[in-house]
Amino acid sequence: MNMNERMIYNPLQKDYVRFIKLGNETDGACTLVEVELANGGGVGLHYHKTYAETFTCLEGKVQIRVDETLLTLSEGQSATAHPLSNHLFQNRSGTTCRFLVEIQPASRGFEETLQIAYGLARDGKCGKSGMPKNMLVLAWLFIHSESNLRGWRSFFEPLLKVQAWIAQSIGIPKQLISKYVKF
Repeated sequence: MNMNERMIYNPLQKDYVRFIKLGNETDGACTLVEVELANGGGVGLHYHKTYAETFTCLEGKVQIRVDETLLTLSEGQSATAHPLSNHLFQNRSGTTCRFLVEIQPASRGFEETLQIAYGLARDGKCGKSGMPKNMLVLAWLFIHSESNLRGWRSFFEPLLKVQAWIAQSIGIPKQLISKYVKF
């Protein structure tokens, strides 16, 4: 498969993700993606229980927060958010930046969630913030990507789990995977 065939675009966030290595190609060792992030873009504070994320800047500047430390990475610099570390990434540089994200071990849920979320955005099924309009879909994607909230927001996780279970029981994941997951 051509690498350009493994590129997805989010018109709301104006960013691209190119899948370089999938978990099934690395015997589960890692997932590797390249992100081209528009100025102002990013992902808010969260954590994962089962995998680490290493961010390596390729071009421009990307901000990475790991726990209480906010780093501005330039070309060639890296930062890792280990399991249970609060983290976010954002671009506040005034121009587009590019960086790698390596997930260790690989996460099929992460791979599928990105493809589905970007597909929903392309199809107009997300609000201006980029979040799916359907709360059952949002809850399932959140749980499927193994993302977790910290602080007062963690109060909502039990509700998200119930909504994700409802989504699963009525077949939403199967529909989303069938329509949007291509690799």
